[in-house]
Amino acid sequence: MKKNNFRILILVQVLATFLLYACNNHTQTDKEPVIIKSTDSPVVKKTKQTEAALPTNRPPIINITDTLSVKQLVLCMKDSASNYDRISLKLGQLYGVKLAAVIKKNNLKVTGQPMAWYKSRKAPYFFEAGIPVDKRPRKLPANAFIKEIGVDSVIVAHFYGGYDLLPQAYEALSDVIKDRKRTLKSKPYEIYIDDPMDKEGKLKDPYKVQTDVVFPWR
Repeated sequence: MKKNNFRILILVQVLATFLLYACNNHTQTDKEPVIIKSTDSPVVKKTKQTEAALPTNRPPIINITDTLSVKQLVLCMKDSASNYDRISLKLGQLYGVKLAAVIKKNNLKVTGQPMAWYKSRKAPYFFEAGIPVDKRPRKLPANAFIKEIGVDSVIVAHFYGGYDLLPQAYEALSDVIKDRKRTLKSKPYEIYIDDPMDKEGKLKDPYKVQTDVVFPWR
């Protein structure tokens, strides 16, 4: 458990700032196109690149798949931040301290990667942070709850690249939904598949780190 909690804390501290920027700025555009590869369509789509928080010379790799979500119980807590700079601190506390304490107290097992739902695009920022677990806790603190993810139709962007470019995944998925005349069934969420740090504590090449952006649709 200690190993998992430490990994989650480091993961969130590294990702949080870039991820919030991505959510907050997904409507801005730049010049370079990015190729979107879809596994369920022979059509190669292109979108405009989002203005980066940090300089990036390479476009991201975004592989889009039409699939089903995995049934999960996600232990969640809600929080907010008055400004952009406090997001990383808040998420680090939720994943590595508060949620970890509930997991330990209830003898739960972590069954998946950290997840997040962002509910606002402007300050103050509202969000939910969650960790998949194997069962319902016997007793939850007042600020914790279980979110159920069912076996739903989803479209997923498997994203590789600088986190400042993550808005392109949202744009690409929105374009596919529009093209296919579909609608969102519920709030999009992000799954942080890979640890951005290697065993030596050094940052990996961002193009070898996967983040999934999931749009439940109908």
